[in-house]
Parts: sequence; structure tokens; C-alpha cells
Amino acid sequence: MTRVTGPSPARKIPSLDRRSFLRTSALAGFAVGGAGFLAACGGDSGASNSNGTTQDGSRYGKVAIQLSWLKNIEFAGEYFADSRGYFRDAGFGGVDLVAGGAASTSVEAGLDTGKIWLGMSAPQTTAPAVLEGLPAKIVGATYQKNPFCIVSSAGKPLKTPGDMKGRKIGVQDTNQLIFAALLAANGMAPGDVQIVPAQYDPTPLASGEVDGWVSYVTNEPITLAAKGFPTAHFLFADFGLPLTAETLTVRQQTIDSERDKLKAFLAAEIKGWKDAVADPAESARLAVEVYGKDQRLELGEQTKEATAQNDLVVSADTEAGGLFTMTDELIARNIEALGKAKIAIEADQLFDLSVLRELYAEQPGLK
Repeated sequence: MTRVTGPSPARKIPSLDRRSFLRTSALAGFAVGGAGFLAACGGDSGASNSNGTTQDGSRYGKVAIQLSWLKNIEFAGEYFADSRGYFRDAGFGGVDLVAGGAASTSVEAGLDTGKIWLGMSAPQTTAPAVLEGLPAKIVGATYQKNPFCIVSSAGKPLKTPGDMKGRKIGVQDTNQLIFAALLAANGMAPGDVQIVPAQYDPTPLASGEVDGWVSYVTNEPITLAAKGFPTAHFLFADFGLPLTAETLTVRQQTIDSERDKLKAFLAAEIKGWKDAVADPAESARLAVEVYGKDQRLELGEQTKEATAQNDLVVSADTEAGGLFTMTDELIARNIEALGKAKIAIEADQLFDLSVLRELYAEQPGLK
């Protein structure tokens, strides 16, 4: 979601990247009907010994977890879970946090090939892969709201989709579909706005070339304000597209055959994210100085983004049911939103929150 600052390769984002509404690479190599999918789980250190431990002496061995983007503030909970030993205490010999990014293989492709055990993705990316035959499910959602927003000048604010009528909106090629879904969800057609093809540098908004800009609420509003350009914004999630994001996705086999292992991982994740929510400053430090130290991240900006991110992670539902939870109502709204994007899928094809619900029933202190 957020992009790194400075002269990083992440600034040169090609036409297909993790911000695309449908990541084409998610479908790469998928066989129709699932015939080409691997039977084995990926990212595992090997079978257990007779004493119930793996070859490295831990209960669950090592696993590979693919992040949805480069190692920045978005994965603060994972950094805490790793650095504070929550993964180790849960029985893992190691957790390899594999960076995503513009040039990386998608989470869905990684699950297909067995290179990863779990990945962080989004419903609009996983659903098409499932429809193509990938046996995978979303088992939790870090972000209760997706971060897509329309950012505009505070002097000429766009506060609702209706305010965009007749205005120039910068839309990246890979975000055309989700923008069209936003319009459809609000009874508008593409012709109601002036769509201006855009890249990812929001300079055209600051210079007045466009009136609005498709962005992430955790990025452009903060970076523009830091450069002296006050902004306004509204979230897609608040206007008909309540999709979750940073969803935890696994193969069906993991749910069926490694349930305890998945519960142990989720418990460590929950502890890590509780720490991240409570301490944005330390979240930023871990991103800047440890896990993302090669990304040239800026501490002050990452701290602000960590604070903004908390509003996406915590909701009334998570306060009642625990982090990562999705109520049946929220799942239904996601399915409806996917339908507006012309992705027709049933809830039980895409989501399985039973493991997380069992975990909270067994360990209510995690809430």
C-alpha cells in the first residue's frame, strides 16, 4: 500500500503491481479446474519426527510467509511477532517474511507453486484465482477497510463520489477496474468524470492538473501534506466498496490438515498486531531500522502512516471479536462489492473464518 520514499526502485512501478485491482500474475500458471495445482503445502521445513518435532527441533518447523508489498510499515505486526519471539513461542522454527512488490510473484501464484505457506493479499485478487481453480481461502483480514481513497486539495475538496462529476481524476492503469467499481457502486458512469491516465507520483494533483487522485489513505495524503500541500480525501470503503485488505490466505489443505499449526500462527500474529497498534513509533522503527532498512524509509513518515494504519486495523467488530475477524455481515458486503467489480463468487468459496473463531473461543485472552 504505502510506497517507499527516496530514490528507491519502488518508485519505478511497472504496469502490473500490487496496487492492481486484478493482479494478472495471480492467475499465471493456473490450470483450468485446478488440475495443475500442487498437492503439497509450501514453505514447510519437512515432516515431523516420531517425537512430534520437525527436523529443526521445533513443533511446526519453518514457514515462508509472503507479504503483499515491500517491507515497510504495513507489516508492523509481523515484525513484532518475529522480533519479540511470538512465532518461536508458538512453535515455529522460523518464519521467513518474503517481501512482495512490483517484480514479485503474487501470493496466489506462490500458494499454487508451494513456495509459500501463507500470504497476505486481498479479496479482489484472491477471488479470481479461486474461480480459476486455486484451492485457497481467506482466513482473516488485517485491514478491516481497504485503503483506496480519492485524495484532493483541501482548497477544492472532493468529499463524496458525487463531487467528482465533471472533474478530472487521475487514475492509474492498474486501478481502472476498482475506480469503475466505485463509480458503479454510486450510480455513476465513467463518462460522469474526466478520467486522466496517471502513474503513481501525485505531482499532477499538487500542480492542479487534476482535481482528484486514486491513492492509498496511508500514503499520498501523508506525503503530500509533508510537502506543504494540504489534502482532503474519502475512502472507497465508505462509499459502496467495503472490501477488506491484507487478508491472510492459505491453501485449503492447510485448513483441513494443519489446523493447529494455523491456529498457532494466527495467535502469534494477533499478539504482534496488538503490539503494533499500541506502539506506532516502535512499529516505524522496526520498519525503518530493521526489516525495511534497505528501503530508505523515513521515520517520521512511517510513524504517521503507522498511526493512520491503525484506523484500518481496528474497528468496532475487531474490538468485539478480536483482530483479523470478519463478521458474516462484513463478508457479505465483500461479496457484494466484488459483484460490483464483476467478480461473481460465493462467500464459502472465498472465506473460512472458522479457524480464527475457534482460536478465540479457545484463547479468549487474545482479544
